[in-house]
Amino acid sequence: MKEGTFGHLLKSKILGAPLGSAAVFFVVGILFWGAYNTAMEATNTLEFCVSCHEMDQAVYPEYQQTVHYQNRSGVRAICSDCHVPRPWVHKFVRKIQATKELWYWMLGTVDTLEEFEAKRLTMAKKVWKAMKDTDSRECRNCHAWRAMTDKRQKRRAWKQHTDAKKDGLTCIDCHKGIAHRPIHKLLADEEDPYDGQADDRALPVVEDPGAEMAKFVQQPTKVAEAPAVSEAPVSAGTDSTGVDWASVEGKDIPVFFPGQTSFEWVFKGSDHGGARALKKIQDPCAECHEGEQIEMGAKIVDGSKAEDPAFVIPDKRPGFAVNVKAAHDGANLYMHFRWPDTAHTPAPFVDGGKMDPENQSKLAVMIDDDKSEHASYAGCWVTCHHDSRYMPDHPKAAAGDAASRLDVSHGITKYTVDSRTELEIRGNEGPRGGWDKLKPAADIDAMKAAGTFMDLSRWLSSGKSEAGYVLDQRVLAPSEKIKYEGGLRDGQWVVTMTRPLNMGSPGFVNIEAGNVYTLGFAIHDDYSFARFHHVSLEYKLGLDNPEAGINAAKK
Repeated sequence: MKEGTFGHLLKSKILGAPLGSAAVFFVVGILFWGAYNTAMEATNTLEFCVSCHEMDQAVYPEYQQTVHYQNRSGVRAICSDCHVPRPWVHKFVRKIQATKELWYWMLGTVDTLEEFEAKRLTMAKKVWKAMKDTDSRECRNCHAWRAMTDKRQKRRAWKQHTDAKKDGLTCIDCHKGIAHRPIHKLLADEEDPYDGQADDRALPVVEDPGAEMAKFVQQPTKVAEAPAVSEAPVSAGTDSTGVDWASVEGKDIPVFFPGQTSFEWVFKGSDHGGARALKKIQDPCAECHEGEQIEMGAKIVDGSKAEDPAFVIPDKRPGFAVNVKAAHDGANLYMHFRWPDTAHTPAPFVDGGKMDPENQSKLAVMIDDDKSEHASYAGCWVTCHHDSRYMPDHPKAAAGDAASRLDVSHGITKYTVDSRTELEIRGNEGPRGGWDKLKPAADIDAMKAAGTFMDLSRWLSSGKSEAGYVLDQRVLAPSEKIKYEGGLRDGQWVVTMTRPLNMGSPGFVNIEAGNVYTLGFAIHDDYSFARFHHVSLEYKLGLDNPEAGINAAKK
């Protein structure tokens, strides 16, 4: 009975085929699928991907320098995680496409490192286009909007991810060059990286790809937070403001060493990842960088990314906190600055190590009333350019019409964006900046009359107070209206400023209740001058305005 039943089952048919035959085909199918899938997965391994010498000697050493290869959590993303889809249909299509790449390899089309580098940008553009078209599908195998939290990201990262999600951007829009050399920096801002077209810009073969990549990888920088200035009291002192500063609430504001990060650097996307937000939505610098100023200064002060290593000061402090207080009496604005002194670190490129022997410290304050272009969100950076003195593109000899109209005896000083007809941001058409692209004198005079400049005042530890503005150039003169006083007490610098709210003359910003002003300040400590200062980000100043970053309450 059982044998009859078994025989009957074998004779049964499924879709016209005997069950026995179907069972054989089923088993064979499983074996075939297992073998096929095993082979497919074998080609997804890191060992397979770097088995050819072009990969092993070029991109693999680069990848080994990145966080995707080695990190604190021990989670490694290998080649296939980024370049092979996980959904089976898309994976199958990608494997079919890969046979074309293998064919070219067998033909010797890309058979040497020289040939690989000659085609690297073309290949990269094809990958960028594929990732753009698929909304960075492979990136999202590990990274997803819904899994991100502001609790674990830096302020800057969270802000940029929030904006990217809102604007419909995808991972590859911002994260090219995170696993291989950032060759996207070869492209001009106006070029489309997703056109998928061949690009004949051959790259030189790098002798040590790993070391080259290490220059671009942002290594973690451990920097102790700047101690709160309020925790380091100083002996009682008096000043002529008449303000009881002990009753005024202060704000500890970090300042940091900016190195050669000019306006042009800040607005060039391949230099500064926040350039898109600055240009597109006028995102303030402090919106992303508040809280990480000291860390930024540490990454700059070591000189590893300096364009001109000759002007590196070893052991220069990366930044420090400045306690800032503000008050007014209806007629004058009063400000109180306090910051810690530092041990002397000689500048190796100056005889005696002191750039400004007469002034151990200087404090400069800039104020904008929303008239100077970009100042409301870029702050003092609108006056700092790539062709200013001690900057990478400073002219060796300033000549021509602009030089005849400016004081260039000590080099190119600060100037605003407004005062130039154009600026070279990327450096494709010549030196970056625009010191010699000066607008006509009549336009400069009109801007000055309209208040389109950066109001500037300065205290020098030698006892001087200066005031003026930055427009076509920096203009400073001894000041009787804006008065500073202060000095070194108990290891801290204490400086106060008295400034009329209504200056009563052109060339200055008048401060009125109900308005908000952009304020930034810089400190030249340790006998420094020019770009070797520590700077603040931009902050908003208001009178009796608790919402302002710096609120001058009436006393």
